[in-house]
Amino acid sequence: MSSVFVIMRVLNKTTKEEIALNLVIADNIFSRMKGLLGKIAMPDGEALWIKPCNGIHTFGMKFPIDVVFLNREYCVVAVRKNLKPNRIVPIIFNASSVIELPSGIIDRTSTKIGDTVEIA
Repeated sequence: MSSVFVIMRVLNKTTKEEIALNLVIADNIFSRMKGLLGKIAMPDGEALWIKPCNGIHTFGMKFPIDVVFLNREYCVVAVRKNLKPNRIVPIIFNASSVIELPSGIIDRTSTKIGDTVEIA
């Protein structure tokens, strides 16, 4: 299965804020490796859900992103704001998936460690 573009709502259940509406799922080796490479921007409302995943890099990317690390229960275990291109985020051992977002979404939705995310 390759990356799948679906209309799914990503909601911060703790703050009741919508994080994204259009979610791309990267759930195999090829789609996870590609990630956001090749894109020149990420519009508001879009997100990339990489699973399984507990560490990322932004080498070759053209724009900064926000990153939310989730455990198996969709609880936020780490966040990275405005992660610039050509950076590495060390492994977050208790994370099982990652949602990559346009820069600024974490602050706009007040998403923080301990919040719960719903993907529906």
